[in-house]
Amino acid sequence: MSVTPGTTAIRPFTFEFSDAELDDLRARILAARWPEKETVTDQSQGTQLATIQELARYWATEYDWRKVEAKLKALPHFITEIDGLDIHFIHVRSKHEDALPLIVTHGWPGSVVEQLKIVEPLTDPTAHGGEASDAFHLVIPSMPGYGFSGKPTTTGWGPERIARAWGELMKRLGYTRYAAQGGDWGAVVTDTMAVQRPEGLIGIHTNMPKVVPPAIEAAIVAGNPLPSDVVLANDEEKAAVEQLDFVYRHVYYAYMMGSRPQSLTAFADSPVGLAAFMLDHDRDSLALISRSFAGQREGLTRDDVLDNITLFWLTNTAVSAARLYAENKSPFFGAKGVTLPVAVSVFPDELYQAPLSWAKQAYPNLVHYNRLPKGGHFAAWEQPELFVQEVRTGLRSLR
Repeated sequence: MSVTPGTTAIRPFTFEFSDAELDDLRARILAARWPEKETVTDQSQGTQLATIQELARYWATEYDWRKVEAKLKALPHFITEIDGLDIHFIHVRSKHEDALPLIVTHGWPGSVVEQLKIVEPLTDPTAHGGEASDAFHLVIPSMPGYGFSGKPTTTGWGPERIARAWGELMKRLGYTRYAAQGGDWGAVVTDTMAVQRPEGLIGIHTNMPKVVPPAIEAAIVAGNPLPSDVVLANDEEKAAVEQLDFVYRHVYYAYMMGSRPQSLTAFADSPVGLAAFMLDHDRDSLALISRSFAGQREGLTRDDVLDNITLFWLTNTAVSAARLYAENKSPFFGAKGVTLPVAVSVFPDELYQAPLSWAKQAYPNLVHYNRLPKGGHFAAWEQPELFVQEVRTGLRSLR
């Protein structure tokens, strides 16, 4: 991590999107050219035509970006240059001065929008069913190439470099004792931070744990049978292997972004095309979002989904965010050798449900493990109350 003298200032950050930009977005949505309907009756061919057409109708005629913009602007935003790149972050300090600092990292196709529902409950717990001793000071950065952070112009901004940047950010903010949290790419970055052990990091919470034994993940990625010396100890491990096998056979978006991100240039030109791609993250999330656009109220709302997609569109970060998949050089779910204290929350509709046996092996200092009754990949966004309780409980022993 290199730091050039004179570039370490933390500056207030503001943003503004004009009516003209929003009018252009609506015009592009209304001008969308549609493909024919899928030739199957399920979602096996991806985002269904009826779903994306309803999304487009709502986006162009009813959705109001200014509502989430106001929520974002109500929070304190900052930017600072780290390792030659501007890093944007939200920084909300609790009124409780003995609060535990916590850096929370989003994933793809996410942004700081994912964390908006957890800011108040974590920073002001006494107003949200908690005790003052549950309070956190929150740091919520935008990953490089995402949201309001700078877009890398050279290769090299993978999870390891991001993790080092986060350690520098917390040091720059004056935090000498803090925890880290993440899901999706945020979980990769958070585990990597725990391996790097920057000064001050005391433990982590993850809602997508990296616990898969290396031999098992290598076999699944290659499409091979498990090695003969690998014995699955229980039904949880067997189920996890089946889930991981399904994931690696169906993460088409990841393969495309990981190999040909620049070929996704259409996402800078077509908001409807961008939305159709972003909805198809995983089977359960696509099903949930499709139900929301069909009129069912559960988990993510239509506005939740469009808040995030609209931020991607307005910041033109679809391609720059995709490049993170090309930058990653390590297994996505494999154990990384974390020895710091770790709290694990397992949501039932996550890409895979991490077995307790694997969690104990991967995290020898496991301080919390819990299986939740509902929730999926975007836990903080979809089930904020359960997520907040898990973060409070999981990190309580580290205070």
